[in-house]
Amino acid sequence: MVNLLRVFKHRWMDRSDTVRAVPDDMADRLARRVAASEVRHSGEVRLCVEASLPTSYLWRAGTRQPLQAVVRERALTWFGRLRIWDTEHNNGVLIYVLLAEHAIEFVADRGLTRHVDTAAWQAIVDRLGTRLREGAFEDGLTQALEEVSALLVMHFPVEESAGSPNELPDAIVRC
Repeated sequence: MVNLLRVFKHRWMDRSDTVRAVPDDMADRLARRVAASEVRHSGEVRLCVEASLPTSYLWRAGTRQPLQAVVRERALTWFGRLRIWDTEHNNGVLIYVLLAEHAIEFVADRGLTRHVDTAAWQAIVDRLGTRLREGAFEDGLTQALEEVSALLVMHFPVEESAGSPNELPDAIVRC
């Protein structure tokens, strides 16, 4: 059965909630941090903060799938929509935050998942979750970005002669 309270909460929240959580000046600072991190590795990192799930996802969460699986599916949808899978070395990472459910998902492309186990990703998610619960959005997202960047630098460092082309936009997706 669909949880009506959950549906109401998701319909109540919108992009304005996302902008309150990540105001323009913070979004600009985070985008600059993404750009600075990508100079050190060949990967691509995108941050996506979404207020709520579309109704079709809520319906699945209430009838056919556990909520966690639906949130993961939504993150995978954003991973594809933002073309993070379309990088030369298959080493893109999406950091996805769903405000209505206080949910976090990291989606890493296959090039990076060969090197980083699930426990390492979960540890980063847990630390980010702690910071977000404390209300430290910028600090939490910055720390998560730094940790993801460290993994990318370790496994996909930039060769000095090659440079690091920026394959995807650095802007934070807020919806």
